[in-house]
Amino acid sequence: MTDVIKKENKSTKVKAPIVEALKKAYENPTYQFHIPGHTKGNGSLPEFRKLIGKKALSLDTTDEFDNLGTLHPATGPIKEAQELAAKAFGAKKTFFLLNGSTIGNLAFAMGLTKKGQKIIINRNCHRSALAGMIISGADPVWVVPNRLEDWGIWGNISPESIEEALKNNDNVGMVWITNPTYEGVISDIKSIALICKKHNVPLIVDEAHASLWNFNDHLPESALKLGADAVLHSLHKTGGSMSQSSMLHVAENSKIDVAALEKALKLLHTTSPSMLLLASLDAARANLESQRGKKQLERAVLNAKYLRREIDKLEHIHHLQPDFGYKTDVTKVFIKADGLSGKRLESILEIDFNIEVESASDEGLLLLSNMGNTRADMQYLIKCLQKIDKSHYSDICYLENKKHMPMLSPIIKMSLRDAYYSEKETLAKDKCIGRISGEVIAECPPGIAVLLPGELITEAHMPYLVDYDFIEVIK
Repeated sequence: MTDVIKKENKSTKVKAPIVEALKKAYENPTYQFHIPGHTKGNGSLPEFRKLIGKKALSLDTTDEFDNLGTLHPATGPIKEAQELAAKAFGAKKTFFLLNGSTIGNLAFAMGLTKKGQKIIINRNCHRSALAGMIISGADPVWVVPNRLEDWGIWGNISPESIEEALKNNDNVGMVWITNPTYEGVISDIKSIALICKKHNVPLIVDEAHASLWNFNDHLPESALKLGADAVLHSLHKTGGSMSQSSMLHVAENSKIDVAALEKALKLLHTTSPSMLLLASLDAARANLESQRGKKQLERAVLNAKYLRREIDKLEHIHHLQPDFGYKTDVTKVFIKADGLSGKRLESILEIDFNIEVESASDEGLLLLSNMGNTRADMQYLIKCLQKIDKSHYSDICYLENKKHMPMLSPIIKMSLRDAYYSEKETLAKDKCIGRISGEVIAECPPGIAVLLPGELITEAHMPYLVDYDFIEVIK
């Protein structure tokens, strides 16, 4: 497959406006009397400049200079790049995001809801959605997804649970769904979108881990095609852009207030956006649309299928497969080993075999088959899993008496915003049972809440709080 990619017709070129503008600026340097203060790397620590290269520092600039355009409002090459991204992902309008999809979630809550409104949202949402609700003052109506108990992870969200929540609540600002889950489990977004339309409530989908779906027929359909009003994509997670860069897409015929959303983004965004990060978004989209990128993505899918077939041959190691009631993204391979916790399996792979995985929890761990992975990578991984399968590793992680994947239903005593801004005190953890939490506790990855402000602290929370000596509670 690598040889095929190398033999790609070089005459095929996909336009990348920000990349091209940065290249032009680099080739036509100016005397710089503006930010950033390191002035093309000349004011940087020499060891740092040597580590990342003077060229990278020369390209580290912000918008407004060198005819690069502006982010808010979008002008020039940035505007053109966002328009090309909207076309590629099937959106009416696309916004480039810095600070990851976090800023998109903050803007959804801040721009589209207000204090006292309700948001129907899954409990396994990312912590940035929680921060957004604290900002806006909207109150969550929690929908608890199905639990995949044998795997120790959250599963899909049933359309019936969304229908019930909409029937039982008025003044709902939006339905806010995370799809897929961190581990790749997929909900029936098409049915959920139809239910939202029936109730005339916008559907927002945090599709952070699914930026590749629109570019390969072997992957699920994006929520943009299934009836969602707006969607988030973390291009930096799987799409090939640099860390901290994402996209927010507004769907055709969306019922959300786009102007209000854009105002929120402008308030939240830095006024000195990194052109390197913006260019990486432009480059990632261009690569996904190119023949080379399509072949890389096809390779990622084939590698994932190969990995799964080889795991099927093992006796003590298993992978999460589509089962009754849910589907999965083939490129996200969640595995577990008999007799070993996910954390112990992670440490074996890292210490004994120099392999780093995406994440690990109580039952298993997550492996990603990325566009940049080769078949040789997969073959080495399989060889290591085969050795583990035949060895007799002991599980020592139970000694921690610690849990990692929050699987709890909250007991809400106060609104999220009121609790966050209430007077608090800090107590030793063992004195907090029966008190009301005053802080957000949500470890990344995967950023799912253990406790939120306004929730009752119970004995069941303690195994998730092993690393905490003190907790903020409402006074």
